[in-house]
Amino acid sequence: MERVPTININDYRQGKLSAESIAALDKACRDHGFFLLSGHGLDDLMAQMWQQAEGFFEEPQALKQSVRRSEKNPMGYYDRELTKQKRDLKEVFDFKAGGHQSTRSHVQTQWPDDRPEFKQVLSDYFVACTQLAEDTISMVYANLGLSLDNVASDFGSIHTSSMRLNHYPIDDLLTAADRLEVNPLGDMALHHHTDPGSITLLAQDNTGGLQALSKSEGWINIPPKANTFVVNLGDCLQVQTNDHYVAAVHRVVPMSDRNRYSTAFFFQPRFDAVIKPLNEDQVGQPLYREFSWRDYIKGRVTDNYADLGEDDIQISRYKMAAT
Repeated sequence: MERVPTININDYRQGKLSAESIAALDKACRDHGFFLLSGHGLDDLMAQMWQQAEGFFEEPQALKQSVRRSEKNPMGYYDRELTKQKRDLKEVFDFKAGGHQSTRSHVQTQWPDDRPEFKQVLSDYFVACTQLAEDTISMVYANLGLSLDNVASDFGSIHTSSMRLNHYPIDDLLTAADRLEVNPLGDMALHHHTDPGSITLLAQDNTGGLQALSKSEGWINIPPKANTFVVNLGDCLQVQTNDHYVAAVHRVVPMSDRNRYSTAFFFQPRFDAVIKPLNEDQVGQPLYREFSWRDYIKGRVTDNYADLGEDDIQISRYKMAAT
């Protein structure tokens, strides 16, 4: 059985997922929280997305800085993000699209001027990933016998999902003057962390460098595979499944001879969602006390902008004491 199995989502949609695939999915979700997704039907749209993403990062800094994000509005370009208080070697563009509505009116995607195709392609891609994420999380829930009604109640039309274009260069993009004002680079292109939401759909190019922490084997590679999405489970999923499935601890190692590109769709609950273990009959006595998604995500993103001297909020904060 593959360490990182490939699951055909179209088989699930048609009710034809094999017993072997179900077992492989279950094993991966319990050990490291990663699997690959094929059969999604988005190959052509992904190709358009790659063209637009790479084109954006090749633009002059003046254009990218014109849509620079801030702590007040986290949608836009950024080149000095921190993970675990260490600066990552990457630049990103964060956005929301496809009719998604934020409860905070000032949080609006800053699209570059005079790039209508960039906005249109990424908006179409966001919509397609939303549907794919709904199907994927339904498959994960079904594997543990959890009610699919939770998909509608926890997400719905006002989910807080977002998408990120990533570029991992070989060398630091900041000027010598800029480096004096920020944390020094750490030893990873992206430092180890878990994603705060429910699941992440990641498209990665063929460069490699993504690694996951396996309970049984330590750090393992998540190798690129053409026409697949990488799926990793997030903090909310671990809580909802009561630790049966794990939030994926992952990192990206530094690039040595070529740049790396990836695009992540973060499938996240609605602002007013309450996160807690689901269906006690299926997952057992709750190991976590319930908490607000709104408060959790606020605590998780604050240290993207400044070194606060402590790690960001983790689900361990809500773990109940053993009795």
